Amino acid sequence: MTVLRACRFRLAAWQNDDAVLGLGAASLAELAGEVAGKRVALVGNARALAEVTQGSQIDACDVVIRINRAPMPSIESHGARTDWLALASSVSSDAFNALGAKRLIWMSHKRKRLKYWMAQTSGFVLFPKARYEDLKAQLGAQPTTGAMLVDFLSTTDAAEIHLFGFDFFSSLSLSGRRDATDVPHDFSSESDFVHAVIKTDPRVALHPME
Repeated sequence: MTVLRACRFRLAAWQNDDAVLGLGAASLAELAGEVAGKRVALVGNARALAEVTQGSQIDACDVVIRINRAPMPSIESHGARTDWLALASSVSSDAFNALGAKRLIWMSHKRKRLKYWMAQTSGFVLFPKARYEDLKAQLGAQPTTGAMLVDFLSTTDAAEIHLFGFDFFSSLSLSGRRDATDVPHDFSSESDFVHAVIKTDPRVALHPME
């Protein structure tokens, strides 16, 4: 029976069938409830974060969200806790389990990359494609996972939203070796978007890495 379910899941992933892929998944409303009144740390993967000591500030937040492979070169720079892992790329189940995260949020609109084990985790969330498409239209390019989360968190009742490890690719990413020409994102547009959110929402703070 498990094999049959896994096969049905793979077919749904290839067909981008969110009705099947999201069965049993938690909703964005549930995520919003979990951060209501809380101090949230959203940790990006800028290489420059490894050069500063913001780990204690990250871990001091009530909810710590990390992105993709969640590289953490040191506790001093990146902290140690992970409450949510937001993915647009694949990781192994062992790597996910090692983080001790309570939530796995699949962010990518490319559902065929979603693994069966991911959807079976108790804290699984399938991020709605409609929100991705709305932000893509606003930015004029595919949004990064970080931008999508800033957009989402700003609509919640979180008390504070702290952005660590965000420099809009000026120091490249700890997650890989690609430069800005190799990725489908417009980092200038994303920088403008995030700074506009900060300007209008006093709860959002971008922590410099200097």
